[in-house]
Amino acid sequence: MGVICPLGLNATETWKALAAGRSGVDRITLFDTEGFETKIAAEVKGFEAANYMNPKEARRNDRFSQMAVAASLEAIKQANLKIDDSNKDDIGIIIGSGIGGLTTLFEQTKVLLEKGPDRVSPFLIPMMMPNIASAQVSITLGARGPNMCTTSACSSGSDAVGTAYETIKRGDAKAMITGGSETIINPVGISAFNALKAISTRNDEPQLASRPFDAERDGFVIGEGACVLILESLAHAKKRGAKILAEMMAYGASADAYHITAPLETGEGAAMAVQRALDKAGIKPHEIDYINAHGTSTLLNDKMETKAIKSVFGDYAYKIPVSSTKSMMGHLVGSAGAVEAAICIMAIQNGVIPPTINLTHPDPECDLDYVPNTARQAKVTTALSNSFGFGGHNSVLIFREYSEE
Repeated sequence: MGVICPLGLNATETWKALAAGRSGVDRITLFDTEGFETKIAAEVKGFEAANYMNPKEARRNDRFSQMAVAASLEAIKQANLKIDDSNKDDIGIIIGSGIGGLTTLFEQTKVLLEKGPDRVSPFLIPMMMPNIASAQVSITLGARGPNMCTTSACSSGSDAVGTAYETIKRGDAKAMITGGSETIINPVGISAFNALKAISTRNDEPQLASRPFDAERDGFVIGEGACVLILESLAHAKKRGAKILAEMMAYGASADAYHITAPLETGEGAAMAVQRALDKAGIKPHEIDYINAHGTSTLLNDKMETKAIKSVFGDYAYKIPVSSTKSMMGHLVGSAGAVEAAICIMAIQNGVIPPTINLTHPDPECDLDYVPNTARQAKVTTALSNSFGFGGHNSVLIFREYSEE
């Protein structure tokens, strides 16, 4: 796996920050927030595209595709996966993005309005397309298998991983490079989500702003970053002597068919996706040791997700540790599901459940075990990750500790 996020520039740094309960939220530095209702976000600090690609390539890629390349390079290195003429046609790429190159689109719109149509960059279209991250990773690594982008709002990253999993299962690839990338901390992104009344305005206390399941939550905090996982068939991984981090067991998906931004309040759609994943994995609810919640810190989502978990797991819902790592890294939108999949895997590997920080005034309607404020040591054999997106997209992934038996 490879991770570029507000808590670190690699998977190891990210995990250390998560286990320590550290927040990556702060005042926005990527643009001047004068006049903006929200002045905080979870930015990736210290990222330099030139560390991952040559300067010419960096200039021709939006920040979201730059980060996708960076995460892919880390993942390939960690997996010790060599791509050459012998296997390049058997390795595919699916990297999701909810919005794509919004920063480039914003900047080039200003050029159009201020300088005229003749000054618009010829790279605007390829830099803004959501699929360019997947395409650029393919070009960088030389992988020629199935290649596409999933765009399903906040479910994009999970859908990418799930679709990659299904691609391998049906025999269209032996390995898949998959995940998500999103970087929308710019004037358009912040003002648009402010207009939706979706993001926190707790500007004076940035690190306390993302507070899933807390009664004083006032919206999510936008984050940015990329995460890439290397999925392989077991036969392919064994043949090349790969270090197997975990086994992916299932991908379940559904739609609310209800509203463009609000979740179905009963949680029926989300519960359907969870149940489908459990059924496809062939496991019982009590076998889940940890749930990484979608947990956005919005009023409606947190209550809905709590209802969905209860409807599937019944009384056992109160015994499952559930945490929202968005409390620390903000909401990475199209990359969220991918990085949260990686977090589930790291929880399995390390025997530690990351906390939900800032949970100081529990919402009475959110009454599960959200691992408040401090990480918890626990044996995690099987973990489930929820992702729910605008438009009513529901996506669920299940991972299990790998065993040779």
